[in-house]
Amino acid sequence: MLIIPIKEGENIDRALKRYKRKFDKTGRMRQLRKRQQFTKPSVLNRAQRQKAAYIQHLRDEEEI
Repeated sequence: MLIIPIKEGENIDRALKRYKRKFDKTGRMRQLRKRQQFTKPSVLNRAQRQKAAYIQHLRDEEEI
């Protein structure tokens, strides 16, 4: 449970913004969205390999 202490005279919009920022940092929504559907391990491995190849390609271009 997130607790956001509201300072005296603080605008409610500012407190809400602090709450949203703190909530985003917890990563709860990302975790829930990820759990909505199952992804096979082979698909995850393939995506990781593709990402690694893409990053390597960018680094190779940067060296040239």
